[in-house]
Amino acid sequence: MAGGNQGYGSRSWRDVFREAPVAAVLATWFGSGFLPVAPGTWGSLFALPFAEAAFRAGGLPALSAFAVLVSLAGIPSAGAVARLRGQGDPSQVVIDEVAGQAISVFPVYALAGTASPLVFWSLVALSFLLFRVVDVVKPGLIGRAESLPGGLGVMADDLLGGLLVAVLFAGTLLALR
Repeated sequence: MAGGNQGYGSRSWRDVFREAPVAAVLATWFGSGFLPVAPGTWGSLFALPFAEAAFRAGGLPALSAFAVLVSLAGIPSAGAVARLRGQGDPSQVVIDEVAGQAISVFPVYALAGTASPLVFWSLVALSFLLFRVVDVVKPGLIGRAESLPGGLGVMADDLLGGLLVAVLFAGTLLALR
């Protein structure tokens, strides 16, 4: 399991938010990780409006920047929260899903941005669903990436999962052109 208890002991969420408020807010993606049932799905879903806003604000460069910044911020914030909670990868930590989903949807924006709204949003939904399947199944290397230490282990499987979905989508969309 990623991270593990590294001497901090288990702390309540209240204590985590008190001791590391910025890390806790980011790691739980503004609290979306506390929504009931399947917090990773909520994190992935809540990534989509941010990805859309980034794209509208600055196109593909802004969407790329969003994915990179969330990925980079996720490593220390997820690591800090995991250490404070005394858990390798607390289920409420969903910044990893946000980063992975932002990566997975990139080819839809890059290659299908001019499609009709119905086609475009259907592809976004398909990217969301495929990313969730990959995140749950964690095939091959993706599952092994969780064993990396600290926040990197929390983030790596979702980053690789997002990359896998992005490559599959890019290949499929390019083949259909």
